[in-house]
Order: sequence, then C-alpha cells, then structure tokens
Amino acid sequence: MLTGPARALFMDEISTGLDSSSTFQIVKYVSQLVHVMNDTVMISLLQPPPETYNLFDDIILLSEGYMVYHGPRGNILEFFESAGFRCPERKGVADFLQEVTSKKDQQQYWYLDQEQYRYVPVLEFAEHYKSFHVGQQMLEELKIPFEKSKTHPAALTTSKYGQSSWESFKAVMSREQLLMKRNSFIYIFKVSQLIILGLMAMTVFLRTEMPHGQISDGAKFFGALTFSLITILFNGFAELQLTIKILPTFYKQRDFLFSPPWTFGLANIILKVPVSFVEAGVWVVLTYYVMGFAPSAGRFFRQFLAFFATH
Repeated sequence: MLTGPARALFMDEISTGLDSSSTFQIVKYVSQLVHVMNDTVMISLLQPPPETYNLFDDIILLSEGYMVYHGPRGNILEFFESAGFRCPERKGVADFLQEVTSKKDQQQYWYLDQEQYRYVPVLEFAEHYKSFHVGQQMLEELKIPFEKSKTHPAALTTSKYGQSSWESFKAVMSREQLLMKRNSFIYIFKVSQLIILGLMAMTVFLRTEMPHGQISDGAKFFGALTFSLITILFNGFAELQLTIKILPTFYKQRDFLFSPPWTFGLANIILKVPVSFVEAGVWVVLTYYVMGFAPSAGRFFRQFLAFFATH
C-alpha cells in the first residue's frame, strides 16, 4: 500500500480489527514516512489511544458534516478553551474531542463557572473556528493564489484513460489469461466431455452402418451433422456463465474509465479462439472419417471451419 511515487495518501479506518499496539506501530511508521519523505497523509480514526493521537501533526475534527477544527494538534485544546470547554487532566484528548461536540456529554467540560452553561451546537463551533487565530491563518493561506507553474505534470489528467490503449490492452489481456488459468479445469473438462461424446457418436453413426449412394441415406448423415452441430454449440455455452459473472466488474471498470471497453472484447476473442480451434478440431478429427463423411481434405476442413465458427 505504501509503495510507489504517491505523494499523498488517504487512509480510512485503518485501525479496524487491530489492537491499540498494532495501530500505534502503523501510525508511527506512517509518521516517520511523512517526516522523512515530506509526504502528506490523512488518516481517519475513531477513538485512537493517547499515544497514537500524539503522533499526529495536525488534527481535522469533523462533526455533523462541519469542520470544527483544522490545524496543529497543540492548539486544539486552546481552541475549545476559548469556547468555554476544558479537557480534564486525566481525560484522553481524543475522547474529549468526540464528546465535547455531543449534546449529551458536552456540559461536563464547561469550565466557566461565572457564566451559565448553554449548549454550543456544532455550527457555532465551526463559526468560532473562523475567528480563532488558527482558522484565520488558514483563511489567509487559502487566499493566496496557487502558482500553476508549480503544478506537477501528473497532477492533471490530459487523456480520458490513465494509460495508453496498448498498455490497457496488455493489462486486460494479462488479467484474462490469469482468469483462464484459474478456470483451467473447466476447459479440460470440456475437452474431455467432447472426447467422450465423440466416442459415443462414433458408435451410433459408425460408417459401416451408414449406407450411402441413395437420397434416402442422406437422412442419417444429416442426423450425424445435426448432432455434431448441437454438441459443439452447447459445449461453447459453458463459458456463457463465466462471461455473465464478470459483467458487473466490466461495467464498473468501464464507467470508471479503467480501460477502453474494446480491450475486454478483443482480449476475450484472442484468448478464446485457440480454445474453439482445439475443441472443434478434437471433434472433427475423432468423428469425421469414422462417421463415413466424404474422404476429401477439402470437405474435412470445410466441416472443421463450420464447427469452429459455430463454437
């Protein structure tokens, strides 16, 4: 996750399922990465322990859709004290920040004895932040126009897709090859099934039992061709379920501009052509001469091409 040239990382709830010690070690490593590599990392955490909280340089406190505070960690308690709320000495700062904006728990942190407590809503905290010196400094920094000359070339996209069509095609091709390897059992089973059905068909339409020379004899050959055609046709339907299962992924990647849609279709055509070639070849080689079809190479290859196109 932390490899590559990315200069900004955004991590959401990285402590889920981890104990406090593991969370501390991860955040400590990220903190060292930020200071050494001069990167920017934003991490969202719920109720981090004090030792983890103290590793952060800046704090962004969000509540009810408003930004209550954004600035150095050392000034956040000062901000709430200026609003009339103080964190007790033995209270974890992270827990205090979660409770001070809550209507249920806010009153216990009110420390202005000479003034009567009143509930301070989140919106009022957000407005108070604008008058706080940290908020004013933030607004002053935002008023300074950004120099476009400092923009990194990779910061703005100049094309519809993140990589060239050729690179996208190679990536999709590699993925489809991997999926075919994972589903290799299906293709092995299909070929084995064709061999078994071919042996059965040869016993039914054996050439010694297939008289020819009369028009009426053509019905048996027509039946053999029909059976072969249906077998090849339905043998190819086995991949239809696999195609339907990956359609949601295809539509998602298409909508998010992962790669041009044609790369998916072209990659599947290129990879499935050899499969169709092998399966049609297995059937024709096994059954053509045994069933008593015309012993002509031209007719043999024409039947092979017909079954190949059908598959």
